[in-house]
Amino acid sequence: MLMLAACGGSADTSSVESVPDTPLMCADVEAVAITAGAGGTFRFDVTVKSDETGWEKYADAWEVRAPDGTVLGTRILAHPHVDEQPFTRSLSGVAIPADITQVDVAARDLVEGFCGAIMGADVPHP
Repeated sequence: MLMLAACGGSADTSSVESVPDTPLMCADVEAVAITAGAGGTFRFDVTVKSDETGWEKYADAWEVRAPDGTVLGTRILAHPHVDEQPFTRSLSGVAIPADITQVDVAARDLVEGFCGAIMGADVPHP
């Protein structure tokens, strides 16, 4: 809301309507488990909580990011999970270079995008 007042006097704000902040209803990452796989790849089990309403608004993906923001893996979520909250889904075969010791996992909402809680996790390199 933009409010302008002239200098040198008091502004009459009695008719200014206050608009409450509407919080974004984002998809949050609540838990991350990483298991080492074969050939330097890893399996991610990620728990997401989302205020889903159905096909019009749901968590539609989560991604694994390197510290510099590079996306290392993406799990597409093909349908809403309205009656299953929070929910856990897996992604295997994520290649992570040996010099990356920590990653971030973020969930995406179909409407709001990436705006929720991101969780960091240590990579269990052998």
